[in-house]
Amino acid sequence: MSGLCEGRIVIVTGAGRGIGREHALMMAEHGAKVVVNDLGGNVDGTGDDVSPAQSVVNEIAAMGGEAVVNGDDVSDWEGAQRMINQAVETFGGLDAVVNNAGILRDRMLTNMTEAEWDAVIKVHLKGTFAPARWAAAYWRERSKAGETNDGRIINTTSVSGIYGNPGQTNYGAAKAGIASFTVIAAQELARYGVTVNAISPGALTRMTENLGMGEMDEEGKEMMSPRWIAPIATWLVSKESAPVTGRVFQASGRGLGIANTWHQGPMHEALDDPTALGSVVQGLMKDAQPNRDMAGNPITGPGFPTPY
Repeated sequence: MSGLCEGRIVIVTGAGRGIGREHALMMAEHGAKVVVNDLGGNVDGTGDDVSPAQSVVNEIAAMGGEAVVNGDDVSDWEGAQRMINQAVETFGGLDAVVNNAGILRDRMLTNMTEAEWDAVIKVHLKGTFAPARWAAAYWRERSKAGETNDGRIINTTSVSGIYGNPGQTNYGAAKAGIASFTVIAAQELARYGVTVNAISPGALTRMTENLGMGEMDEEGKEMMSPRWIAPIATWLVSKESAPVTGRVFQASGRGLGIANTWHQGPMHEALDDPTALGSVVQGLMKDAQPNRDMAGNPITGPGFPTPY
């Protein structure tokens, strides 16, 4: 096999189903050697089953590629280290980590439990940090030893985090954190020859089918197939993407784009009298861009009036 990722050694987390599965298959199709990580849990994170990951490995082997199963929990510190070590010990190195694993425990803030918050933050945020940290340490040691890296970390954020979606304060907070993590890690790891980017996918998977996507017609389902996310992930893993870092890509069957990071808005000189701030805030609000929803439209309704 040969292609865009020829010889690249890649870990894809949450690769047993959905978006991760499409990542692993396309990267293998383009010549990558893949560690297929998946705990095999349910959408809410409970349970474990290695068979989905093994199925993907079997598919890759059938097409003539190389892949191995990893069933570690991405949010487990030692498990994340084992995953990195497995790639190095099995294939002789590591070129990219694609952090894709995730769960959902949606609930309105007034009803959300501590367990629902903790579980989602752990899997998404710590489950991005832990593999990235151990991979970064591996590349740093190579750099200190005089070796050259061409490493990649590709994280998975969401429009729920970068724009906001009611009922997902836990998930959105984690995904917003991942976007910021991406920007900062890109700045830190550039010295070691490592780029860090993120993808905000729009796709019909078992995590989104209960959010209205499952009711789409066949044309809509095809447009929102997870296979549309794999091309940008595969390209980011490749050597071609070396000049690109610190970016958040939005991807779906509807298009491919880049989400801008936070930008400083209108400013005013500092005041030490809070009674004088009313008119100042009115002016800032008038000049500031409105918050926007996941479709890019200004957020309106209760709590989001346009008073100025």
